[in-house]
Amino acid sequence: MVPISDRILILDFGSQYTQLIARRVREAGVYSEIMPHHAAFATIEAFHPRGIILSGGPASVYDRRAPTVDRRMLDLGVPILGICYGMQLLTSLLGGRVAKAARREFGDAELIIDEREGMFGRIRPEGSNAGILSCRVWMSHGDRIEAMPPGFHAIGHTSNSPVAAMADPRRRIYALQFHPEVAHTPQGRAMLEQFVHGICGCASTWTMGSFRKEAVSSLRERLAGERAICALSGGVDSTVAASLVHEAIGNRLTCIFVDNGLLRKGESDKVIETFRRTMRLRVKRVDASARFLSKLAKIEDPEAKRRVIGREFIRVFEAEAARLSDARWLVQGTLYPDVIESVSVRGPSATIKTHHNVGGLPSRMKFKLIEPLRELFKDEVRLLGAELGIPDELLSRHPFPGPGLAVRILGRVTPDRLAVLREADAIVLEEIKRAGLYRAMWQGFAVLLPVRSVGVMGDERTYDNVIAVRAVSSTDGMTAEWVKLPYDVLAAMSNRIVNEVKGVNRVVYDISTKPPSTIEWE
Repeated sequence: MVPISDRILILDFGSQYTQLIARRVREAGVYSEIMPHHAAFATIEAFHPRGIILSGGPASVYDRRAPTVDRRMLDLGVPILGICYGMQLLTSLLGGRVAKAARREFGDAELIIDEREGMFGRIRPEGSNAGILSCRVWMSHGDRIEAMPPGFHAIGHTSNSPVAAMADPRRRIYALQFHPEVAHTPQGRAMLEQFVHGICGCASTWTMGSFRKEAVSSLRERLAGERAICALSGGVDSTVAASLVHEAIGNRLTCIFVDNGLLRKGESDKVIETFRRTMRLRVKRVDASARFLSKLAKIEDPEAKRRVIGREFIRVFEAEAARLSDARWLVQGTLYPDVIESVSVRGPSATIKTHHNVGGLPSRMKFKLIEPLRELFKDEVRLLGAELGIPDELLSRHPFPGPGLAVRILGRVTPDRLAVLREADAIVLEEIKRAGLYRAMWQGFAVLLPVRSVGVMGDERTYDNVIAVRAVSSTDGMTAEWVKLPYDVLAAMSNRIVNEVKGVNRVVYDISTKPPSTIEWE
């Protein structure tokens, strides 16, 4: 990455929302990166941040092993913002006092703004009480500030937190007990924009145009004179990754499309036609469906499925690469959320699941891995794709998991079960598109459950499969709400699936949010 002068550093203390902070900062046009709270001071200093944000986290500052930071960070002379645990840590480090609250505060709260300064410079009044400036915020804490450090004063409070926001303008240190990064704090975006622009003085220089220029330059230097192969799946991520690398090295990139037998109905033919004719990429097709299905035949555990698929995926590439001279690099469309959910490479955030293109890969490979989108969120990838001139029809496609339908079949993956799911999934997508709802949601798909149910069809008893329909709205895949599909759309899906897909007699609808659920079932 070419150096960027205006950048914000986020230190992670284990919050599941740390990535949302980074995303909000980037939405303000300012580049941000996440590092673990225990990052070496030399690393932090070398990053040259214009400001530092301390994330929330599950710990209490008075715990024996409470996470902390190198105190020298406080003397860098740049603005600092503490959020939730970050606020409590600043209080503890700077001489204040934190204690367990008599009443924990979770969910919506009304923040009374005592002084319109610092983070609150752009806040619009929400409260109805004359003369009182207030707004809705989202709380998630069991501790509170009992005594502020010297030099600080309160600039906001709630009924349960006398110090819900505090400031030391002289040292440009600010702290919030609530979470401005989540959608449940409606004006949180304005608060963060005020921090990065008004307090840190950052300009809006982070755009996908600038990223494209920097990434292409970096790729040309890194892959100088060498050949690469790309794991092309047909999804948005691999499409944009391939296009970006192709712009950098041209026909030294060969895209290999592996038909693993786990794709949606008609997917394989459509992918080949699109990339060869529309995007002029060099694409080689490999039919490895029998190989993958054989390896998955007796596996039920979802993590084992991902590992097997990741391992076979690489072996297929190694075999194909042996037929290509000087292919040393493997390009993948790994995104930031993939990395965060798979392994805690950036900090102590909890591992949710292994992504086949991150933690599912073998530790020893013949390729050097290159992931040009590794630091981007999904919406940024789509913006980059538009910048690269990729047709909107491709960019607007719903995300599809790397392991394919294997993680939408709960339990064993067999040809018969794949056939059932393919037909049901095709119907779900057809009805979503027919209703004009495809672009309004993040994902819509079918899941084959590992249960059978009793039904009656043609006056005869049946004992057949159950299909779950999943439809969610999201902006980056980190959080998601279930879509309230119209009843007539659900009815059409259910009626068609039961009547057109042999072996299914029941359809259910998944109304879970993320968190606590994940978008995919496995």
